[in-house]
Amino acid sequence: MSELVTPITLFVLALLIGVEVIGKVPATLHTPLMSGANSIHGIVIVGVIIVASQAHTPLAYVFIFLAAVLGTMNVVGGYVVTDRMLEMFKSSKTSKKTKSGSAESASDAAQANKTQEGTK
Repeated sequence: MSELVTPITLFVLALLIGVEVIGKVPATLHTPLMSGANSIHGIVIVGVIIVASQAHTPLAYVFIFLAAVLGTMNVVGGYVVTDRMLEMFKSSKTSKKTKSGSAESASDAAQANKTQEGTK
């Protein structure tokens, strides 16, 4: 029982400190902070590989599989969120070109209609 007290105490303290630190982050910085933190979770995958070399029981294999899947999802999610964030800051020149190109073609079509009506 006493050997379980220290890990549980560390877990509870880490949980409380994590909630306190994340609670102080303003909403505008939350997404960049979380995307960076999620991408850093590649360390979890390295830890899974190290622990997998020492596993010998079926229960350990289940935990290793879960840790690998959740760690991989976290890493991929971090990169997806970062990509979406960076997409918001890209220049809108390409979208302006397509809008102006379609506007020009629409005005050309309108001009052609007027010309055809005038000749009739």
